[in-house]
Amino acid sequence: MTRPIIVFDLDGTLVDTAPDLLDSLNHSLAAGQLAAVDEAGFKRFVGHGGRVMIERAHAAQQRSLQSEEHDRLLKLFLDHYTDNIPGKSRPYPGVVEAIARFEAAGYLLAVCTNKYEANSVALIEALGLSKHFAAIAGQDTFAFRKPDPRHLIETIALAGGDPHRALMVGDSQTDIDTAKAAGIPVVAVDFGYTDRHVREFEPSAVISHFDALTLDLAERLIKAAAGR
Repeated sequence: MTRPIIVFDLDGTLVDTAPDLLDSLNHSLAAGQLAAVDEAGFKRFVGHGGRVMIERAHAAQQRSLQSEEHDRLLKLFLDHYTDNIPGKSRPYPGVVEAIARFEAAGYLLAVCTNKYEANSVALIEALGLSKHFAAIAGQDTFAFRKPDPRHLIETIALAGGDPHRALMVGDSQTDIDTAKAAGIPVVAVDFGYTDRHVREFEPSAVISHFDALTLDLAERLIKAAAGR
């Protein structure tokens, strides 16, 4: 029997990357002569990677964005972000302990994120966490990405896990919709990057700290999903 697996989103779920993403976004916006985005506004733009962040920031300022300019600003964003990894980014409180808890119980762990794979791997390595994850899948790992459920399903397969004994943990509607479409229960953290409370998207459970991500909760949700 394959091992159970927990698949985590990265930004806003495992790691608080907001200060660095915001710095890099504003670096690229300045190059395009747009106003800087503040922390509150930033939460409206995340969830689908840097390209969409830049697009949404332009739309919010009623500025058109041509393809070539979009590519230029994305490169500036990625170069700035990559050059500063890990920057101010840190795991959320309780993440390291939760990882240890589930590893000790025999769970596989994986990451499924709309961040580029290379940046995801670099960040997780810089924070000393890479040894814990059987797979790290970014937006460019496959030919599809969240909210396409195949992104989650193929991440599980890459890690050697069982989709029938899986749990997703995320912070956004994107994560919740992805897990639901894959038929996998999802725990939403309420401290991530969304301008609406995650409860509105009807996840399987909501937690406010990783201490609440217990073995009992994971097993109950996985068992309930298997019995549907």
